[in-house]
Amino acid sequence: MSAFNTPIDLDSPTGAKLRLRHCAPHEKPRAVIQINHGLAEHAARYARFADVLAGNGFAVLAHDHRGHGGTRAPDAATGIFGKAAPGRAWPAVIEDVRAVHDHAAELYPDIPIIVFGHSLGGVIAMNFALSYPDRPAALSVWNANFKPGAAGRTAQVVLAIERAMLGSDVASRILPKATFAAWGRAIADSRTPFDWLSHDEEQVRAYIDDPHCGWDPSVGLWQDVFAMSYRGADRSALARLPKDMPILLVGGGQDPATDYGRAVSWYGKRLRHLGFRQTTELSYEYMRHETLNESTPDAETAMEDFSIWAEQSIDTDSGPS
Repeated sequence: MSAFNTPIDLDSPTGAKLRLRHCAPHEKPRAVIQINHGLAEHAARYARFADVLAGNGFAVLAHDHRGHGGTRAPDAATGIFGKAAPGRAWPAVIEDVRAVHDHAAELYPDIPIIVFGHSLGGVIAMNFALSYPDRPAALSVWNANFKPGAAGRTAQVVLAIERAMLGSDVASRILPKATFAAWGRAIADSRTPFDWLSHDEEQVRAYIDDPHCGWDPSVGLWQDVFAMSYRGADRSALARLPKDMPILLVGGGQDPATDYGRAVSWYGKRLRHLGFRQTTELSYEYMRHETLNESTPDAETAMEDFSIWAEQSIDTDSGPS
């Protein structure tokens, strides 16, 4: 059994006990890959990716975000980031990421740390880099949408109304219909409401059968999602990042959650327009939302593509994280 499947609990300065998974290669790692999982899932779903990375010479750390999986926090039950004001709980999520980053640096001093995130995890990874721009040696954002646009502003108004009527810690009644359900309907001849995740029937079934996946996020958590999404594309926030930071953006041409990859392409153009010189885009035309859980060998190809980019990014990096 992979060491990744034997988690520990890591204390965060936020008061959370973070469920943390870790695996390492037999030799000194080329770099550390810090994984941030997506919304309504958990880090254990990245075991196959972690094993491939370890086989390619990388150490891997991945934790469950507050409100997700096995992580426990006094102010964050399942589906909730925290008890802060609307759209203001997300800094605690970032501080949890920093705690894992610090732990990785202690385990592997002078080894560069590449911060990776899928979907909401990509939004979190970018917001961590914006808060701590000197930490990541490189940044990889997969299947994330930083362009909620006018529909996102409408959603924020709806969430404000829901919060006034229902409270912030209850599941939103509207947003799951406008996101998960709508994305499910966008897949022709779908077998399940979650076929938008992957073509792989086994992976979709595993997600549906997993009690830690697919739940409806709270009103407050959705408000935090939009706050981070808009911040991740804000010109003044992005000005904090080094212009030579290697950034890899990945999208799927059949992913309704990113407007079929167009949101990813838009973000890449924005970063390049703002002067980020090492921004790379990979677009997988026939993949849906969970690139890493797509059918074999497509997922394996994406994992190997990432490993090649990661090695190249640390070769061009000016120093350790």
